Amino acid sequence: MANQTPKKHQARKRFGQNFLHDQGIIRHIVACIRPKPEQRIVEIGPGLGAITEHLLATTGHLDVVELDRDLLPYLRIAFASYGDNLRIHEADALQFDFRSLISDNLSADSPSTTGSNTKQGLLRIVGNLPYNISTPLIFHLLSYTDLITDMHFMLQKEVVLRLAAGTGTNNYGRLSIMAQYFCRIDNLFEVPPEAFDPRPKVDSAIVRMAPYTELPHTAHNFKHFEQLVKSGFAQRRKTLRNNLKGIADDEQLQSLGIDPSIRPERLTVGDFVAISNLLIQTPS
Repeated sequence: MANQTPKKHQARKRFGQNFLHDQGIIRHIVACIRPKPEQRIVEIGPGLGAITEHLLATTGHLDVVELDRDLLPYLRIAFASYGDNLRIHEADALQFDFRSLISDNLSADSPSTTGSNTKQGLLRIVGNLPYNISTPLIFHLLSYTDLITDMHFMLQKEVVLRLAAGTGTNNYGRLSIMAQYFCRIDNLFEVPPEAFDPRPKVDSAIVRMAPYTELPHTAHNFKHFEQLVKSGFAQRRKTLRNNLKGIADDEQLQSLGIDPSIRPERLTVGDFVAISNLLIQTPS
């Protein structure tokens, strides 16, 4: 249970702060996370501790990553009764080394985005992510999926739709493929603007991202696969033939049963992996 309430903190636009206050929504989020004692849970951007309180009450300990230094004394006062069981990391989550949280348990050269099927499953990550950095932050976190059991995030609804989008839909694109390469994605529920203070100008949603224990499709060269996907969606309205010009020719695509005249959103994650693996073996 949180201690006394410190002086009210003014939300800062530059940090993209929108503090969740709807207790019904908060309880629904925690019910979806289902935190348990002894689990290693990390909260990104705890803000005023709306979710933090529930996580600590269940697990008894928590790591939080917070960039706004003015919130640090607020958190220390509000949760003083937990002492060292609340570890506060003053850091930018975009730059934070999440591997450092379990450095005692893993070697420094443990694999990340190498296509490895190794999964330690040591961290559960939660966060009401600032919408202005949500996409680059997700890409950053995808480099730690070998260490992560699951991730539950509050995001702009549009981003959640892109993460969970199916092949051939308007929302399906680079973010969909890169996230779905590593994770099973579940769009859990929507959150209205009035659940926040201040109210954001967009709708929000909760997403669950659960890294695979074994990748369904493994790219032989992850960097090549990543660049291929980026090139494939360079211009969404153009065909694969045009977007992959100089990278893959018609004969190579057709050898995989892929029509060069279709648009990139028609390809599955497995299709992009297959193209990348073929090009590694037989460059265009």
